[in-house]
Amino acid sequence: MLNRRNMLAVGALTLGGAMGVKGLLFGDRTAFSAVNQRVIGSAAHVHGVRPARIGAAPAVAPFSVRMPVPPVLRPMASTADADIYRIDIRPANIEILPGVSTPVFTYGGQLVGPTIRARTGRRVMIRYGNGLDRPTNVHLHGGHVEADNDGHPMEVIQPGRARWYNYPNRQQGATLWYHDHSHHTEAENVYRGLHGFYLVDDDSERSLRLPQGEYDVPIMLRDALFDADGGMVFGGNPAERGTMLANGKPQPYFPVAARKYRFRLLNSATERTFLLNLGGAEMTQIASDGGLLPAPVPRTEIRLSSAERVEVVVDFSRYPVGTQLVLSDGVTPLLRFDVVRRAVDFSRVPDRLRPLPVPPPATVMREVTLGFDMAGAPVGLVNGKTFDPNRVDFQVRRGTTEIWNITNKDSEFGFTHNFHMHLVQFQVLDRDGRSPSPDDAGRKDTVLVPPGTSVRVQATFADYLGRYVYHCHFLEHSSLGMMAQMEIVP
Repeated sequence: MLNRRNMLAVGALTLGGAMGVKGLLFGDRTAFSAVNQRVIGSAAHVHGVRPARIGAAPAVAPFSVRMPVPPVLRPMASTADADIYRIDIRPANIEILPGVSTPVFTYGGQLVGPTIRARTGRRVMIRYGNGLDRPTNVHLHGGHVEADNDGHPMEVIQPGRARWYNYPNRQQGATLWYHDHSHHTEAENVYRGLHGFYLVDDDSERSLRLPQGEYDVPIMLRDALFDADGGMVFGGNPAERGTMLANGKPQPYFPVAARKYRFRLLNSATERTFLLNLGGAEMTQIASDGGLLPAPVPRTEIRLSSAERVEVVVDFSRYPVGTQLVLSDGVTPLLRFDVVRRAVDFSRVPDRLRPLPVPPPATVMREVTLGFDMAGAPVGLVNGKTFDPNRVDFQVRRGTTEIWNITNKDSEFGFTHNFHMHLVQFQVLDRDGRSPSPDDAGRKDTVLVPPGTSVRVQATFADYLGRYVYHCHFLEHSSLGMMAQMEIVP
């Protein structure tokens, strides 16, 4: 395995060819990444990816394909206290658009990757083998894990090699996900398919009687741009990624029974914010990034930036068989629910879910700024510095509680960012001194930061020592260096 200094040098050389683009537009819908321009020119050299052919993608009629549910992976072995898995990282040709073969990167040969269902208090060990022709790694997003198992951007799996990740699952039930985090290539690798669900099931939730089994459905939302041959185009302006995918299928439909469903919604797009609605119908939010809320919240619109998760319960018993409800991003359809049958339903949404723990008093206050240096080639900055894995930006005492004030300094250019902290969940205290929005509720690990605004978050750093990163989770931005490093010390 390359050491961090050598890997940084390799990354710098790789990125050097990308810096001919001077102008960028970053935001919820308009973003242009210099890193992406490199990939257009180099795609022919990426194993399993054919060069893009200019032209319109094959047309797909909305709601003409069914949304699949990512299969749950079975352990290859189990012990008294652990489940053991194997997942191969490899290129594959997948039918995303009907009748068209698209080269992608995959976990286990499928898009979306297989779902891991872990249990609170029971370890999971996963062997990942790298069958790509490039280094990669795996980050358990939202996972509370040791530094050596976090998927640090510089700790990669070389082609033809494998490594184990050990996850103790000492956290409450939550919808997490796993994805590539190799520095400078994280955006491309995730865009090309390296993403999957990791669901932590918590026995303490059983008495709540929330929808479960086939009525507990993870849904990964993202965007993509396809060329005339159906190949995925990574590069150019992400706002042009006009094909919306739900669990890897374009604007699909999903048959449902006239009863309650629990939907775990994840935004895995590398640089997009969805504004979700169900045509005015009520969605009952029960959880956010870090698990259940204190109480259910009725919602008709939910903002979800890259990497954020939200869990909602939709009660289809309110609608007659034959009803069709469309989940949309603003006015753009994403997914249609078709009520096709009646079903017995013993599930419920109780008035109380899980109390939000009161954190200890904060003893440290920190300022974190996100922005770009646009003087020449664009460079991502955190507190005025680009990412350097040999530099520790913050030293954090284990067991302490801190308040971080995160500010987006890119008001001049209107660049939107979001903020993700590894290792811990946090609580959003306020936005620009005002109450948080409904989208900030519960335990979070990723939060949207619009241009010229600030968000204060509070976190307690317990258990593990070592180096972890925090960064903008618009992955094109972190690819350009908008990432920093903290070290948890005794």
